[in-house]
Amino acid sequence: MRVLLTGSSGWLGRFLAPALREVGHSVTGLDLAPGPETHVVGSIASRAVVDRAMGLGIDAVIHTAALHKPDIARYPVQAFIDVNVTGTLNLLEAARAAGHDRFVMTSTTSLMISEAIRREESPDAVWLDEATGPLAPRNIYGVTKLAAEGLCRLHAADHGLACAVLRTSRFFPEDDDTHKRPSGENLKAIELLHRRLTVEDAAAAHVAALEKAPVIGFGLYLVSAPPPFSRADAAALKANAAALIRERFPDAEALFAARGWQLPQSLGRVYDPALAETELGFRCRTDFAAVLEALRTGAPLPFAHDPAYTSPLVKGR
Repeated sequence: MRVLLTGSSGWLGRFLAPALREVGHSVTGLDLAPGPETHVVGSIASRAVVDRAMGLGIDAVIHTAALHKPDIARYPVQAFIDVNVTGTLNLLEAARAAGHDRFVMTSTTSLMISEAIRREESPDAVWLDEATGPLAPRNIYGVTKLAAEGLCRLHAADHGLACAVLRTSRFFPEDDDTHKRPSGENLKAIELLHRRLTVEDAAAAHVAALEKAPVIGFGLYLVSAPPPFSRADAAALKANAAALIRERFPDAEALFAARGWQLPQSLGRVYDPALAETELGFRCRTDFAAVLEALRTGAPLPFAHDPAYTSPLVKGR
C-alpha cells in the first residue's frame, strides 16, 4: 500500500516510516520541516500542498502531523486551528476524493485531562478510557485535537471513509516541560505504570490501525502501556501507590533505589488501553515490567530519554 505519512520529520514519523516499510508499504512523507523521511515539504494547512502530495500516488493516509502542547508557547491560537483542524479537514477531503478506504489519525490522551483531573482533586485515581466524559480539554491543543477527532467521525459517518483515531499517551523523549521532579528517566519509568508508551509501540499501533481500519468503520482507541492495576485499585493508587507497586513488584523499590530513583507516593490517573487490544489486536510490547528487567540485568532502558531533543520544526524556526 502507498501511504502518505504526515509529520514524517517528527519523533513518531522517524519510527513509523520504517515500521510501515517493514510490513511492505511504501511511504511518502509530508512535513513542514525537511527530514530523511520527508518527500514533500509544506503545511497540511494548505490544500494545494496536500493535493500535491496526494498526486504522487497514495492509497491511504496516516496523519501524525500536529502542533502540540509545548507549541502553545511558540504559536498563536490560530496556528493550532490552521494545522490541527483545517489541516485534518484538508487531508480527509483529499482522501475521500481519492476514493481511499482508510484513514488513521494520531490524537492525544491530553484532551481527556480537564483542569480538575490535572489538579488531582478526586480522592481516588481517575480511570480513563474511551468512554470517559464529558470532555473538557484545558488548552488549545486539546480543543483542536478533539475537533479533529470529530471531523474523522463525521467523514466515517457521512462519507464512508473508515477512520481509526489513536489517542496516544506520552512517548516524547525530552524532559517534561512542567515537572522537574522526579528526574527525566525516573519519571518516564513511573509513567509506564499508568500513562506512557514507547515510540516504537506508538508506531506499531499505527501500523495495526492501518490494517484494521476498513473493518472498523470508525474507531477511537486509547493507546498506552498496559497498567498492572485494575479499577479496584483506584483508592490505593491515590492513597499509597508505592505500597501497591511493592506488592505487585517486590523488588521494584530496591531496583529504583540502586539507580537513585524513587517510587511514586500517589498516582492520580490511569489510562486503560483494553479496547485497542480487543478491537485492533494491539498491545504494547514494553511495560513497567520491562523497565525492572532492564534494571535487574543492566540492559539499556527500554524507552528513549533525550533531554536535548528538539523537534525539527523548532530547529528550523
